[in-house]
Order: sequence, then C-alpha cells, then structure tokens
Amino acid sequence: MSSTPDILCIGSVLWDVIGRSASHMRQGSDVPGRITRLPGGVAMNIAMTLTRFGLTPGLLSAVGQDPNGHELVDACERLGCITEYLYRSEDLPTDMYMAVEGANGLIAAIADAHSLEQSGARILAPLIDGPLGSAENPWTGPVALDGNLTLGLLEEIVRLPAFAAADLRIAPASPGKAERLTPFLRAGRGVLYVNLEEAGLLCMQSIDNSSDAASALVARGASRALVTDGGKPASDATSEGVISECPPEVLVTRVTGAGDTFMAAHIAAELRGADRASALHEALAAAATYVSGDVTS
Repeated sequence: MSSTPDILCIGSVLWDVIGRSASHMRQGSDVPGRITRLPGGVAMNIAMTLTRFGLTPGLLSAVGQDPNGHELVDACERLGCITEYLYRSEDLPTDMYMAVEGANGLIAAIADAHSLEQSGARILAPLIDGPLGSAENPWTGPVALDGNLTLGLLEEIVRLPAFAAADLRIAPASPGKAERLTPFLRAGRGVLYVNLEEAGLLCMQSIDNSSDAASALVARGASRALVTDGGKPASDATSEGVISECPPEVLVTRVTGAGDTFMAAHIAAELRGADRASALHEALAAAATYVSGDVTS
C-alpha cells in the first residue's frame, strides 16, 4: 500500500510468539495453554493500535527477505500499516519475540532484535534523505520511537537535523533497555512513556508511585513524562505540574503489549486535540480494554 503516513513508527517490527495459560505459573511450570504467532514488536504494537483509531502509520524497521519476513510484511499491510519504507535485508533474518504468560502475569520473555540492531541507521534512510524528509526539509509530524534501537542510534537521532521538527514520542521497549532513553533526558527532547520500574532505572533510584516518578524524570531533564504502574494510578508530568488517574479495574487476561497500547491511544487522543487529562483517561481506558482481552491483538 502507498500513501502518506499520519505518523511514523520506528523500532521493532517482528513476530510475537506468545504462550498464554490460565494457570498460575512459576519457574519450571509445564501447563496447558495457547500459543499464538502475531505481528509484534513495540513499533508494530503501537502502529496496530493507531490503525484502530483511524490513523495510517508508516513503519521504519528492519525485516528480512526470508519467508518469515514476507509473511510479516503481508500481515502488516493487511492491518493497515505502510510497509514501503521498511529496510528489507537480504542477509539478516526477521526478528522474533517469545514470551510466556500465566494467570500471575509475564513469566519470562526473550527479544531477538539483533537484525534491527545490526541494520542501524539504514532503517532511517527514508527519513534522513528520502521520500519522508531530509535535513533541509525535515519530517514535522509525530514519531513513535522505541528503545529496541541501539543506544548509539538513539543518540544520533537526538542530534539529526531530520528529526529536529518531529513530535517525538519514545518508549524504552523493556526495563532492560530503559537506560537507552538517557539521550532524550539530556537533550530535553520528546515525550517519554515508561512504567514505574523503567522510570526508577532512568532516575537511578527506587520510586514508590507514578506521580513522583514522572516528576523525577522531568527534574532530570525530560520535557514530559508519562508513567504507568499496572492497576495503580498513572501520571503525566511536565514543567507545569503532574496529573494522575487510576486505570479502570478489569480482569487481566494478557499483559504483553499493554504499554504499547497505552502509548498509541494517548498519541491518537492528542492528535485529535484532547487535553492532557482527557488523553490520559482515554489511554488508560484503551489499555484496560486490551489487557481484559476485549480487543483482538
């Protein structure tokens, strides 16, 4: 499909292989459940949610020329995403993510995003000197960026003229990659979307609630920070202050992708003109609906 994107989603686009069981699990558990393979990755999860709000996202990522890659691109297009700007490597395999979830939440996960990391700045070519923008005529729309990119590439993005006019929205991808967002703290660029654990890692301290965590991120240099904390209140902080709201109470049937859904719904709400409080409310409602299983992946 070919059209102008409403938003660019930059980062991991891969296959999610998720095993889910209704049983409480621990290390070594062997239980019945369901195993699914769906398009995933942080950038793709955000993009899929954006399409549900009527937006057309363009994907910038690395996808192999292997059978998994061809299937993935076809699936992304069927879901309403623009794939023509993807870097299609002939040498690198399509990335994958594998997770196991039980009734007590995420048990374990492995993200194999090596091809994305090895592709480096090649995934940004359409934006740096191509059909989406250049240093002289930079992209001026929203960009959803994820921390599966290497620290070096994220540091480069902060400095690149091609990103100077973009509305940057950034997620760390996982607690293990939270510190990759440090360049955006130092530069005071973008809106950070993190959970409480990730906020604590970025602030290098243990923090008990989302309001304090969001405020601490702004104190450390973030221009704006949204912090979630599962079923506890989420917060949105800027230099003007903090707002918080508790998410709706729902029965949790899945957790993988919940943070990406929150971020996408928040972006979509603000693109429609919602104020801070309304956008936070809509994002929490969308995430609650997702974890309850009422929206298909």
